[in-house]
Amino acid sequence: MVWEGGQPLVDASFFALGLIRSPWLWESLDEKTKQQVRDVLVLTRQTVPVYSNWILFTGMIEAFFAKYDMPYDPVRIEYGMRTFMEHWYAGDGMFTDGEEFAMDYYNSYVIQPYLTNIMDAIADENLNYDWYKDDLRGITQRYAEIQERSISIDGSFPVQGRSIVYRTGAFHHLADMALQRELPETLEPAQVREALTAVIIRNLENPENYTEEGWLQIGLNGHQPELADFYNNTGSLYLAATIFLPLGLPSNDPFWTDEDVPWTSMKIWGNP
Repeated sequence: MVWEGGQPLVDASFFALGLIRSPWLWESLDEKTKQQVRDVLVLTRQTVPVYSNWILFTGMIEAFFAKYDMPYDPVRIEYGMRTFMEHWYAGDGMFTDGEEFAMDYYNSYVIQPYLTNIMDAIADENLNYDWYKDDLRGITQRYAEIQERSISIDGSFPVQGRSIVYRTGAFHHLADMALQRELPETLEPAQVREALTAVIIRNLENPENYTEEGWLQIGLNGHQPELADFYNNTGSLYLAATIFLPLGLPSNDPFWTDEDVPWTSMKIWGNP
C-alpha cells in the first residue's frame, strides 16, 4: 500500500478505524507487524488534510494511537472534533462537510461514524468531550431516522451527491448505530435489520456489479463508470462493506432474534 499523499490518508484512516473497532485484530498482531503499522501511520502526518471531512481522517489516526497507548497528537483530534461540534452542525441531524452544506451521504460515509468512534476511542484519555456526548447522541439518532426513512420498499435509495459508487456504504452510519446499540427508540432493531437487508439485496446481488474475477466495478447498479468521481478506484468501492457492521453483534442480540418488523417505507407503502 501507498501511505503518503492525499487519497492514502483516507485509506489509512479507515484502516485505523478498523483496528479501533476490533481490538482483537490489533492485539493479535505480532510485534514486528505492530511496529510496521505504527511506522506507516506516522507517515500520514506529512499530509495536510483538505478543510472538510478530511480533518477527521487525521483525527482518527491519532485516536488509534491514543487508544493503544502510543504517543499521539491531541491537536489533530481536537481540531477536527471541535470544528464539527462547534461550527459545522447544520441542524436536524446533519453536519455540513466543510463550510458549505452538501446534500450527499458524507454524514454517513465519514462524518458521524468518525465523530462517535473517535469520541469512544479517546474516552480514557486527557481529551474529554463528555460535555457534547448528549448533543451528539441526539444528532446521530436523528440522522439514523433519516437514513432508515430513505430506504424504499425495494431497498433502493435516493441517488444524490458525490461518491455514490460506494453503494451500500451510504448506510455506514445506520449500520454503525445498530452495532453500537444506539438506535433511537423510534427504530426497532429488527426494523433496521430488515431495511439494511433490503438495501444489501437490491444493491449487491446484481451480477453486473462485479468483474469476471469477482471484484466490484465502479457504479451503483452495475458497471457505471460515469458515476465515478476523480478519486474513486476499485479499492474505495469497498466502503460498501460497512453495511455489514451489525455482524459484530452476538447471535442472541435482539437485532437478530426479534421477529420481522417492516421498515418505514414498507409500513406506509406496503409490498411492491
